[in-house]
Formats: sequence, C-alpha cells, structure tokens
Amino acid sequence: MNKTFYITTPIYYVNDIPHIGHAYTTIACDVMSRYMRMRGFDTHFLTGTDEHGQKIQAAAEAKGMTPQELVDKIHVNFKELWKVLNISNDDFIRTTEPRHVRVVQAMFKKLMDQGDIYKGSYEGWYCVPCETYVSESGMGENRTCPDCGRALTMMREESYFFRASKYVPQLIEHYEKNLQGVMPRIRYNEIMSFLRGEVRDQSVSRTTLKWGIPIPGDEKHVVYVWFDALINYATAVGYLDDPETFRKYWPVVRHMVGKDIIRFHCIIWPLMLLALGINVPVSVVAHGWWTVDGEKMSKSKGNVVDPFKMAELYGADAFRYFLLREVPFGSDGDFSEAALVGRINSDLANDLGNLLNRTLQMIVSYAGGAVPQGGENDPLDAKVRALGEATLGLVDKAMETFSYDEALKHIWAFIGRGNKYIDETLPWKLHKEGQKEGQEERLDAVLHTLYEVLRLSALLVAPYIPESAEKLWKQLGLPGSPLTERLDGFRWGGGAGTKVAKAEVLFPRIDLEQWKKERKKERDARTGKLEHGTEPEHEPQIGIEGFRSVEMRVAQILKAEEIPKSKKLYKLEVDLGYEKRTICAGIKPFFKPEELTGKRVVVVANLKPAKLAGVESNGMVLAASMKDAAGTAESLALIAPASDVPLGSRVS
Repeated sequence: MNKTFYITTPIYYVNDIPHIGHAYTTIACDVMSRYMRMRGFDTHFLTGTDEHGQKIQAAAEAKGMTPQELVDKIHVNFKELWKVLNISNDDFIRTTEPRHVRVVQAMFKKLMDQGDIYKGSYEGWYCVPCETYVSESGMGENRTCPDCGRALTMMREESYFFRASKYVPQLIEHYEKNLQGVMPRIRYNEIMSFLRGEVRDQSVSRTTLKWGIPIPGDEKHVVYVWFDALINYATAVGYLDDPETFRKYWPVVRHMVGKDIIRFHCIIWPLMLLALGINVPVSVVAHGWWTVDGEKMSKSKGNVVDPFKMAELYGADAFRYFLLREVPFGSDGDFSEAALVGRINSDLANDLGNLLNRTLQMIVSYAGGAVPQGGENDPLDAKVRALGEATLGLVDKAMETFSYDEALKHIWAFIGRGNKYIDETLPWKLHKEGQKEGQEERLDAVLHTLYEVLRLSALLVAPYIPESAEKLWKQLGLPGSPLTERLDGFRWGGGAGTKVAKAEVLFPRIDLEQWKKERKKERDARTGKLEHGTEPEHEPQIGIEGFRSVEMRVAQILKAEEIPKSKKLYKLEVDLGYEKRTICAGIKPFFKPEELTGKRVVVVANLKPAKLAGVESNGMVLAASMKDAAGTAESLALIAPASDVPLGSRVS
C-alpha cells in the first residue's frame, strides 16, 4: 500500500512582510515533510500566498498600481525567504492563479446549485484590516476587533450566504470521534465549545470591492477572501484538474496554522468540505505566537524579528533548530537572540559538533581513518546501541503529535550519551595501552560505536538542520544524502570499513564577549546612545596570590535533580575524578536536568560548604551570564574546557 502524506502552511497574506511567525510555521511544515519522506511516505508539501481582498486593493491604489501588479511584485518576498531557510515545498500556490480561480468558482457554483449558498443581505460590524464581520458578543471594548484591536465599521450590503449551520451537527460528530482533528487539545476544546454555541450562516461574498474572484452569473459580487483562500488547499492537489492526484493526497491532509485563524480552518473550512461531500482534514495543528524578549513584536519598538537577518547572522540551520527546540509546539514562545546564541554554543557546537570532531579525529589518529569492524565487547556498547534504536521510536512517537521539541530532546539525549560514552571509555587511554591484551579490540569497538552514534544522529537531525546534516554525512564518508535515506532502514553496525573525511567545524562557537559588543553597538546606533556605552562594574583588583587561592577544577555533571520549593537551584552530583560531590547551582531557569547530565564544567573546589535550600553544597559551578539593563540574567553559558582534559585537572 502506498503511504501518502499531505501538509500545508496557511497561505500568507502578501500585504505582510515575512516575519518570524511565517518562518516558524513554514519551517515546522518543512521539517515534518522531510521527516515523512525519510519514513517512506509519498509526501506533498504546499505553501503560497493569499492575494485578494480589500487591503490589497487599498494598498495598490495608494501606490498607483493595479492590485495584480502589486501582488506580482511582493509575493516574491516569501519565495526568497523559503530559499534562504532551505524550505523543500513541492508547490507554491497564489490565489490569483487561473487554476485557483477555476476551482473557487466551481465550488461556489456547486454549493449554489444544491441550495447551500443563497442570496440575502447582511448588516453588521466589519473589520476592514481583517476583512471579517464581528458579532456583538465577539467584540472588544468600544466596538473593536478582537483580533487586531482596530475600530469596527457598521456595514450593510447584499451578500451570498453559506448554510454553515446545516452541517454543524455533522462536524461535531466528526470531532467527537477524531480527537486529533484539532491539535493541541486546548484548541480542540475551544473549537468544540464554539461549535456547541451558535454558528450562523456565513457571508461569502462582497460588493464593496472589485479585487476578488467574480461569482459565476453575478459579477457584481466577488467571493469573500476567506472563502476563496481556504480552497487553495484543494486546488493545489488537483481537485478540478487532476482527480487522481486529489484522491491520492486529500484523504491525508494536515493543515498547520497560527492559533489566530483556527476558527476559519477548524469550523468554516470543514463545514464547506462537508457540504461539498469531501473529507475534512485529518488534523489542523495550531501553533502559538512569538514575543521578543518578553514583549509583543512591534515596528514602533523596532523589535520585529527579521528571518532573513537571523539566517544571515547565524545560519538557516541554527535558526530552524532554535525555533523548534525552544518551546513546545502549540505554546506561545519568546524569541531571544541571546538564547539563540546559547543554543548554538551549547547544543550545536558543544554537543553535536564536539562529538563529531572528537570521534573523527580519533578514527584518523587511532584507526588510520577507516571505521574499524569492532563488535560489541562491553555492556556499555549494547546500552548505547539500545538507546539509539529506542530513540528512533521515541522520535517517531513525538512527531506523530507534532511535538518537535520533544523529538529534539530525545535526539540530543542520544547525542549527549555519545559524548558521555567517550568519557566513560577513554579511547586515548585505550590507544596508549594498546599493547595490553584485548585493548586494541576494545578500542575498535569503542570507535565503531561512536561512528554509529554519529551515523544515526545525522539521519535524525536531517529534517531539522538539513544543510548541516549533509555536511556531517559527507565527513562520515558516506555517499548520497541523509535526506534520501529511510529511517526504518537504519541498522546498527553498518559503517565498518568506511573511510572518514577530515573533521571540519559544523557550528563555530560564537565569542560571547564579541557578540555582546556587536549587539550593543547595534542597539546604541538604534537608540542614539554613544558608541562607547557604559563601563561595567569592576571588583577590586587582586594579586596573583589571591587568584591562586581559588582552586578551580574540571568536573563532570553526573546527575541533576530539582530541589523542592526552589525556583532557581538544582542539586548536582559532580565527578572530579578523585571524588564525587554535591553542588547546588542556581541555573534552573536556563537548563533542563537532561541537558546538564554528562556535561563537563569548571567548578570552584575549595569553596566553604554551605547549606542552600536545605542541601549542603560543596563547591560552585562557574558560568557566564548575559544580563539585561535591569541586571537580570537573560542567558547563561556554563564554563567548560575547550578540549578533552582529565577530570580533576586544575584550571589556572
């Protein structure tokens, strides 16, 4: 049986400049489509632009252009951004295309012919920017739009209406049987509550503007922009022109949208489909909104995140990774450039990049650059393999519910296990003691296991960071691309004999001090401050003997536990090589316990013991923080040695 999967972004209104919200939705769809292809699904991924409506007509008139000239010019912004962000869409639809106009008119006529669209008159409060009528109960204060906050206008016009109310019981029954029809669950509950309230027949035409699709037989009316726009999903897979393709993809369609437009997608659109005798979508997945450093994005504040700039500064892959790793999909998220830099340095450079560089260097140095055969000869090897095989299933389960952050946590736990495995097996020590009986065989097994960790990691991260995964794959000496591999075809132990390439840095670490200086210079230029800024507060100077009295040593975090009733502290079990200790660290707001396990850090080893939140702490973990104007830490980076040194080594 041929497995198919169809996923769509909303079509983006071309009057907007592409921003982080557009990028977020499209990256999420791209990752899912790439993942499903790697699972063997015949996948179709659609995005596009919404180009009709009152706002476009007004904007074109203001610029002295025709609406078509305007949309022809500005829809390109979205196409260019998708190239920059490495988006793999199969189709890009525009609602001004002839193929779409034909489908909209055909569907409208079908509904008219069967009596589900009728002519009447409509009077109500209308939001011009949102191009929608707002009921009395749904208004904001002082008759404002609940979505954009602008003042509503009373309008009365002749209109065609869709008998939405007729199909509401059928849609309620469908959702009661299909709990994943609307995701996440909070949105499902919202939609069910609305459906069980009052769903009125919907006005689906306008006479007050000309920039729209004419209604067949009554060209005084144009099709309401939302009725027009929703139909794009069916147009793109051949509803009218290619019935075979439509039958292949439509039964498995998933729509991904922002939470502000779920009523159109979860109520109006399914009701239209039921009236047309077409299957409703398998799922509509609604994600949250983004703020920036805790504030709503605003042009006047100058804090609108430009995806083009983020990709230019940090690379598309780092930006893609951050957006999907930072918040649970469906929840609101806060974008912080400092947090993005933190993720690059910790997750991408230190965890994945460091594992790749260490492993390849050891294969070159200890095995002549070819992956040794190396069967498992220690329970540790089997544990690592078992975790890798389990991770495939855990990632798959997370992706079934669009839980991107959970999938990435599982992947990075596996990558972290690879780094921990190096510290447990000490390959350099095995090499040094290679003349002893069995040590050479043990070294081969360790190097082979590490290579397999990387080979599987390259496959798992490929949908998220495709360009970097390709580079990783090439360094592993593997042919083709990880993106064309099948995840269900992975078998542990397949890399023996492969000649690896020279290790190259995937994600260069960002110098935080230099980064802060550059960002500060940008902020000062924007706010008119002097370039030299404000000097930081300094502690009194000390002599060399004072510095030497602070005993700093390399340690490894074995376990991190929450301390009840403490919002800031973790209880850390650390290994100094010569002994293990408990240290309390106020880093809880910045890390999850699983992110700390296995990390190497620098600790102050001769700090007097102190009781913190009822736990005796014997030392201090060193970290660097970036603080805002109020002195509050915005991000935190743990201090760690740049290369492998034995635990307990003195830092001086």
